[in-house]
Amino acid sequence: MAQTGRPLSPHIGIYRWQVQMATSILHRATGIALSIGTLLVLWGLMAMASGAGAWIHFEAFITSIVGLILMIGWTWALMFHLCNGIRHLLQDTGMGYEIPQFVRSGWLAVIVSLALTLAIWAWLAMGGVA
Repeated sequence: MAQTGRPLSPHIGIYRWQVQMATSILHRATGIALSIGTLLVLWGLMAMASGAGAWIHFEAFITSIVGLILMIGWTWALMFHLCNGIRHLLQDTGMGYEIPQFVRSGWLAVIVSLALTLAIWAWLAMGGVA
């Protein structure tokens, strides 16, 4: 290969991490997590339709530490994907492209998604589901 004196294509190790980069990667990752987590929801629906025995197995898993971590993670993935999707919709209209607004909206998506996740699970912990 001939030496051209040009730099090689930059990779992730060269860039300084910024909220815009992180939210873009997280948006894709949460989309994948939502797809995979939907299998857990599907399992619950199938267990409900299958009867008490299947539901008991599902309930035992979902109330275990692993099940709770998965469901809390799935809830956060849903809330982040929603908040960041709304952010992208607003940007599609031409709003928020200035760097300070772009950074602010990225942090806002992260913070609001965490707050919504905490609010949902606090509501559930207080007996929000009959």
